[in-house]
Amino acid sequence: MSQLIRFGVSMESDLLESFDLFIAKHGFHNRSEAIRDLIREKLSLEKGVKTDRVMGTITIIYNHHIRNLSEELTDIQHHFQRYILFSNHVHITHENCLEVIVVQGEERTLRELANRIGGQKGVSMALPSFFNLSVK
Repeated sequence: MSQLIRFGVSMESDLLESFDLFIAKHGFHNRSEAIRDLIREKLSLEKGVKTDRVMGTITIIYNHHIRNLSEELTDIQHHFQRYILFSNHVHITHENCLEVIVVQGEERTLRELANRIGGQKGVSMALPSFFNLSVK
């Protein structure tokens, strides 16, 4: 059996409140159990990622008032520009923007793009949705 290691997680209060509701809804006994389960699920998805060509979207919601966030998101997208067909930006509140990025390429690379975007402070959601181009 693996050694149990404790670590801290920081998150916005509204995200934690939503997470606690998720925990109650799905019957987890505590936050640690839920976090372990979500990490296992994410890692198993990552293992199953094919290198097939896919097309789809990465939908993001972010607070454009976070210092340098817009520039960071632009830099990330420039780094992956050969996979981005176009993006559409919508202001949903005074602070928050929604952006839909239409992408095409190897799934592993596009998931890396979504993860890089989602890892930025101020990004509250980065949701990839892909379909395999080889499906007929």
